[in-house]
Formats: sequence, C-alpha cells, structure tokens
Amino acid sequence: MNAEAQSVVDHFSARAGKYDRSSSWCTDDKLGDLVLRSARPRPADRVLDVACGTGLVSRLFAGRVAEVVGVDLTEAMAVQARPHLSRLHIGRAEALPFDDGEFDVVVCRQGIQFMDLPDAVREMARVTRPGGRVVLVDLCAYGEEDRDEYFEVLRLRNPVRRHFFLPTHPARLLESQGCDPVESHRYISVEDVDVWSDNGAIGEARREAIREVYRTASDDFRRLHSVRESHGRVVDNMLFMVTVGHKPRT
Repeated sequence: MNAEAQSVVDHFSARAGKYDRSSSWCTDDKLGDLVLRSARPRPADRVLDVACGTGLVSRLFAGRVAEVVGVDLTEAMAVQARPHLSRLHIGRAEALPFDDGEFDVVVCRQGIQFMDLPDAVREMARVTRPGGRVVLVDLCAYGEEDRDEYFEVLRLRNPVRRHFFLPTHPARLLESQGCDPVESHRYISVEDVDVWSDNGAIGEARREAIREVYRTASDDFRRLHSVRESHGRVVDNMLFMVTVGHKPRT
C-alpha cells in the first residue's frame, strides 16, 4: 500500500466508530431514494458498492437485488458493512478484482475524491456490463463563485482528500470512460457544520479553522450555501451531484 492509500486508511480508521453519525446525509432517506431511482436496480441485478464504508449505500440495495458486493480500502469501516453484503473485498478501487462486465450497477458515494482518477472510474466502467449503470454521488461546490472557500472547508475537514469537484466534473469522468448517456441530479443536504466537522479524525484547530471560513465567507458563498447562524452554530446547504453513466450496449 502506498503512502497516499495508507493515509486514507488511517483517516477512516479514526472515523469508523462515528462515521454513520458524522453527517446528516449519511442516513438521509431522501438522498438514498434518489440513489436508488438513479440506479434503477432490478431483482436479478448484481450491484457493486465501491468505497462501501460502513454499508450505508449497500443496505439500500440489500434485499432488492440478487447480490451486493462491497469494496473498501479501510477494514475498520468495511467490517460494519458485512451484514448488508453478499461479499466483501478489502482493496483499492483502482484495481478491482472482478471480471469485465460482472455487475449490472456500480455505485460509489463520496469515494472518488480519495482515488487515482480517472483510473478508478475506468475500473468501475470496466466491471459494468454493457447496458448497465455507474452511479457517482459526490459533494460539489456550486460553481466558480464558491469553489475556493468550499474546497478549503472540505480540505480542512478531510486532509487526505485528493480531488475537489464542480457539478460538471463527475459527468465528465463518466463520459471520458465511454458512458453515454450521462444524467446528473442535484440534491441539497442541510448540515450543521459543527456536527459535520466533528468526524473523529481532525482536531479542534481544524474545526475552528472551518468555522473561521464561514465567519469570513464571501456574500456569494453565503448566498449559494444559504448559510445561516443560530446561537453560534452554522448551517450549510451542501450540494450533492448524483451522476449516472450508462454503459453502451455495443
């Protein structure tokens, strides 16, 4: 395992115990429903959950499809997903141990920001059958107006993060791997920033630096994120892009 991968494992091992409570989006049923509608799973489908973590996405598909397989780099996270999985593989998304076209649906929620790109998405497309779907779910800046401030917030919360996205970036990744058509859906997650930053892997200095970004945020950032404050706490409307790439049949 290289140093970058080990840093991801260390970070998420520290977060494993409280991950499911670290953000409202983790267990947001409406976001889960949007993922399911986008993936359009059928009873006979085989689903691969890349960066499955604690199984929050896997459990959406469990019982709805024939098989749910999980892949994650961090064993301390992935062992929590076992009850929702048919199989679990501990390893890198950039080298998936599966045959070409083995899965009907491949989904990755909040994972590609830690991976080699486009290598990981290439692997996701490779193991998807012709006619299948690849679903990427990612936090994004709203646009150029908020990108620098929001990317700094994300970097402070997660120092092992390697990639930061605008809304068009996930679609471009899927298009670069031959997916056509590609559809994108927006979802707003309302987050208490103090809860969201208390992830178990960063110290109070970084949490305070996140608060300072919000205190000094530009008018554009505050408008786009609908930032509001109450009794010293900050609420942010964070943008998710749910992006679906269809693998051509020929």
